[in-house]
Amino acid sequence: MLELKVDLNERSYPIYIGQNLLADAGRLTEYIGQCRPVIITNQTVAPLYLDSLLSALDNYEPLHFILPDGEQYKTLDSFEQINAFLLQNNCGRDTSLIALGGGVIGDLTGFVAACYQRGVPFIQIPTTLLSQVDSSVGGKTAVNHPLGKNMIGAFYQPKAVFIDTESLATLPAREFAAGMAEVIKYGLIHDVQFLTFLEEKHDELSSLQQDVVMQVIYRCCQIKAQIVAQDETEAGQRALLNLGHTFGHAIEAQMGYGNWLHGEAVAAGMMLAVKLAALRDALTGAEVARVEALIASYQLPTEVPTDMTAEQFLTHMRKDKKNKQGRIRFIVPTALGTCALVDDVSDDTVSLLIGR
Repeated sequence: MLELKVDLNERSYPIYIGQNLLADAGRLTEYIGQCRPVIITNQTVAPLYLDSLLSALDNYEPLHFILPDGEQYKTLDSFEQINAFLLQNNCGRDTSLIALGGGVIGDLTGFVAACYQRGVPFIQIPTTLLSQVDSSVGGKTAVNHPLGKNMIGAFYQPKAVFIDTESLATLPAREFAAGMAEVIKYGLIHDVQFLTFLEEKHDELSSLQQDVVMQVIYRCCQIKAQIVAQDETEAGQRALLNLGHTFGHAIEAQMGYGNWLHGEAVAAGMMLAVKLAALRDALTGAEVARVEALIASYQLPTEVPTDMTAEQFLTHMRKDKKNKQGRIRFIVPTALGTCALVDDVSDDTVSLLIGR
């Protein structure tokens, strides 16, 4: 098992990465304390892992709430359903929520935990690659709105993150690929050698060779933990973690949440950011081709939806949370392994990138 820490002083917490952590009752109960646990999960994950977690926590007589699966359920309605369930079961401030699932479940559960009775503790048990390397770490919690992704939420840190790499064995290939978009992102923003590792270890990673999987998850979490510790509420450096997301969130909103997976939209968005960097003479054509080949090798899209116009991109991006004083701010590579936040990209440049 590998372990690292998100260093936020009195709100610091550990990330555990290993096999069969779902059944590790002793380690789980260390972070539940005397609280009654309530497990929040979905209809896809519940048949696979809920019984194992219930058994591990049997002494607590845990409750559980099961949502439908999909980004389209990351809504205020689902938020209300979970809160109603907690109230109906007389859950007090001595309740501990456990998010068992992917990014939707993690974000929803964390937002409920931040708000229910003004805050109760929660634990992240991410079961998708995307949530394991990204969304379960850092305390961003939110729901979507029809006019924008993650527009209603809070910064609220978990007590611990348990990443059971065995859960990836049941992950559909499309979902694994979506997670790889966030993995590639970390190399582009922070570690060019990590990009080389992802190129060289493609077959081992794609076949879920456990030592390689754990190395990849550890490095992604390590990078994110370092950035979050320096900028918890995204006042500056943490915004760099949104490489590809400005374009990607626009794709998700325009195409309908769940039609393009988050990682798929981010992959296409990263390609636009890389091409934008080339227009600014920060990357060479060969470097753009290298990134495109890497993204494509993990079965991810490198082109935006064919029926989405530049004006549709701009309409959604004008609502992006990074914007200041009405200016759209983009994360753009300045070299492979480093990025910058810029606000001098014209609408005409966006139109040139989109090509329509």
